[in-house]
Amino acid sequence: MCSPQESGMNAMSTRMVTRSRTRGPGARPRAGGEDSAPLGKGEAAAEGRKRHSPVKRQQKPQRLHVAYEASDGEKGEGSEPFKVPTWEPQDWQQQLVNIRTMRSKKDAPVDQLGAEHCYDASAPPKVRRYQVLLSLMLSSQTKDQVTAGAMQRLRARGLTVDSILQTDDSTLGKLIYPVGFWRNKVKYIKQTSAILQQRYGGDIPASVPELVALPGVGPKMAHLAMAVAWGTVSGIAVDTHVHRITNRLRWTKKPTKSPEETRVALEEWLPRELWSEINGLLVGFGQQTCLPVHPRCQACLNQSLCPAARGL
Repeated sequence: MCSPQESGMNAMSTRMVTRSRTRGPGARPRAGGEDSAPLGKGEAAAEGRKRHSPVKRQQKPQRLHVAYEASDGEKGEGSEPFKVPTWEPQDWQQQLVNIRTMRSKKDAPVDQLGAEHCYDASAPPKVRRYQVLLSLMLSSQTKDQVTAGAMQRLRARGLTVDSILQTDDSTLGKLIYPVGFWRNKVKYIKQTSAILQQRYGGDIPASVPELVALPGVGPKMAHLAMAVAWGTVSGIAVDTHVHRITNRLRWTKKPTKSPEETRVALEEWLPRELWSEINGLLVGFGQQTCLPVHPRCQACLNQSLCPAARGL
């Protein structure tokens, strides 16, 4: 049996041990540092069990999470503290300014004969949209001047879904000749027109997936149709000109092999407010200056900024 003095000494010893444990290696600092926030009751109990269990502490060492966590009312800028910078090509902004300067006259074939100039502005809205889609189908692998001529001949006969379906294949072929692959386009135009009449009441779909599902309609045509016919920017319309020029300027992380691959690469970094401008701007630039063969580098303002200029 302990004497009163021994009992007092044991109590004092117990208090000292308790105080020393609260400042042990597993304890959180009282001020400063990443873990200075107070713990809740459940967390405190769990923390106490960890401190009194040396086996668990050895098997699962404490991990420090150094990150800013916004509260429910602070969502926004602080919620992504370690945002990875987006890749962008070198000098692209100055290159774009120079191309705009070279295209300021708007005198390339696409500026007068592109899809937005081939429809009958006085026709009902759904007829105008149909004519836009048809002009885009005709424009594939075809110069703008040839496409515009074919559209003029079709419009002279009254260009609607019904009129096309009532035109025999031989006559339709003569009207659109000499557009590229005109025989295939006769078939595609007839098939697409029938689908539009049966499923869309003679109008065209208002989404890219539905448009590309139509015979003879590719991604470039679909995005241009959305922009011109529906006034919606759904993506970057990439044709052979845009594909060629953006690869020459190194506007993609790595060389791309197809216009669709180029579209995906451009949309990863190019600001969305520029998507609607790029097609017409670069198509005209490709028609006048950055030609497929023998590009006019000497007349190009980007000669010193173009990575491909030295090898052309």
